[in-house]
Amino acid sequence: MRFHSLVAALSLGSAALALHGQFPVNIADETWVRPLDITNLDNDEPHSYSFGSKTEQWRFDEGPAENATGNLIFDTVHSFLQHWPNTRYRNGHNIVPGVVSTGTLLYHGTGHNTVPSGPDWVATDPEHSINFARGKDGGGWHLTLATTRPLKVLYFDGSSAAKVAEGTMDTQDIIAWGEVHPERFFDERSRIEDLCRWGKEFGIDGFARMEMDFEVMLCDFTAGVELVSFLYIRLVPEDENPFPRSPPSPAPLESDARVRRFEVMHSGSWHNRYPGDSRIVLDLTGLVSLYDIALAPSLVTVRAGLERWDHRVLGISSNDISKVMRKLTEVISRPHPTNSGLDWKTLIHVIVDRYADRLELMQYLLNFTSSDPQVVLERAKLAQIQLRVMVLPYLLDSTVVPSAGTSGADTLPLQWASPIFRLCATTHTSVMISQIPFMTPSEHLLLKAVEETTREICRVTTKMWAVGVMNGLDTLFPVELSVEPDVLQIMNDRRQDIEKLMSWLDWSIWIKCRPACGPEEMCYLPTWPDDAPRPRVPHPPPQDPRNSTDAPAEVQDLHRVGYPPEGSVVAEPFVFIGTPEEWRRPQPKCIRRLWPYEF
Repeated sequence: MRFHSLVAALSLGSAALALHGQFPVNIADETWVRPLDITNLDNDEPHSYSFGSKTEQWRFDEGPAENATGNLIFDTVHSFLQHWPNTRYRNGHNIVPGVVSTGTLLYHGTGHNTVPSGPDWVATDPEHSINFARGKDGGGWHLTLATTRPLKVLYFDGSSAAKVAEGTMDTQDIIAWGEVHPERFFDERSRIEDLCRWGKEFGIDGFARMEMDFEVMLCDFTAGVELVSFLYIRLVPEDENPFPRSPPSPAPLESDARVRRFEVMHSGSWHNRYPGDSRIVLDLTGLVSLYDIALAPSLVTVRAGLERWDHRVLGISSNDISKVMRKLTEVISRPHPTNSGLDWKTLIHVIVDRYADRLELMQYLLNFTSSDPQVVLERAKLAQIQLRVMVLPYLLDSTVVPSAGTSGADTLPLQWASPIFRLCATTHTSVMISQIPFMTPSEHLLLKAVEETTREICRVTTKMWAVGVMNGLDTLFPVELSVEPDVLQIMNDRRQDIEKLMSWLDWSIWIKCRPACGPEEMCYLPTWPDDAPRPRVPHPPPQDPRNSTDAPAEVQDLHRVGYPPEGSVVAEPFVFIGTPEEWRRPQPKCIRRLWPYEF
């Protein structure tokens, strides 16, 4: 009964059921990488997919492998469709099938009174699309569409619509052109046409991406959508250029163009955190991740020694590209909706919910110095209480803490805590054993990522708690001490352990403005295009023939810029609004939500 109730709690909701018809799953002819083991908690015999419960398999001194990517897969999946983490780490590594649900409104701005006859871009928020509704007299055409059926899309994570050469579009290049072309990052017209041409065979309606806000590269404006309205709207006074090359000094308070410019960023921030932009529903059972070592082993050496900011797909081998395309083709063309039924999105979010705040609190408690030994001791006991809170669901009444001098206590001092470590690490996944035969290869990858992540969280937190117990800091498990504990060293070790764990997890939920922003401010990460590198003159980006103002093409129409003149964008030095380091490693800052703006 307990098993069935848990499975029911993890079952997919009605929105995700629509995905089965769009991206059905069949694993009959597919191979998969065996996930990390799950423990059979009912006995000491290892399950066929199990770590087993042997103590030596739950050692506290064995952390994750150097090239392990389970933490990266876990974090990127948790971050899907959220603006904040995908602004922080711009270079996406995942391709995920999904749908835009029936009845969803999509928006398109233009300077022309005709509906696009070919592939074009639509926004999920009107604040975004209105910036492309521009004409000669300060007005522009704004098209609102509604989906009449679930639109079948592929989602590229990261800032996948940010037009920079640093890796934001690598995964798209693989599909569109069979290899990464960093010099073609501004070749958006060819990109959308080639992606849609490739996707037509598989019934793909569009491709979901993110820049200042979320968008869909819609392949056909006559398929799966209907017209809601096509309005000519007033945007700015007739004598004001909505996109001037440089702002007037002083800029007028009523500058609506600048208000609209900011509001694109503002609307994107609505989707900063979980669940992100929920109008796009992803099918994680079809996840294709370039962090999958079995799928793209050539990227292991490419990433070696690099910080996560610099991870990208450029450098992937042609053989791995072929494997990625085969897997993607299988995912979007499988005929039968067979999968485990587990709600991976919710499971991963539950784990983040459980540990994010507590680890952050622990970091705060340990970031402490004092020359008073009694004050340090009280702080250590306070931290011990919080550590016990984290492992409390797994503290077996039968736990016996060895006293000093007990046989084995010196060589394996924490062995007694291994069952607690094991229970903590496997509780979220142990019930899934019976679902393993039904899992898709993507689900096996997700299971492995969840297990690697929970194992490391539980290894570190259980170890810190157990060390505190052995040193007499825990009232629930009193011990006799033969020597006075070195509390200062315990606190230093804990501080290093928690910093290393949080750095390894690297959850963007911990990245925030400190102190919190005021009511006239919002927390902001440097975002394309306003904080991005710009090519220097005298090689301006090419002008689109439909450009009806004198604005530069990258501002006038951020999507429709064609292929840049050879050498003009990639080879030239860059100009930054901020500093190169602020762009490469975006850090949060408070900016004004009201005029005058600061981004």
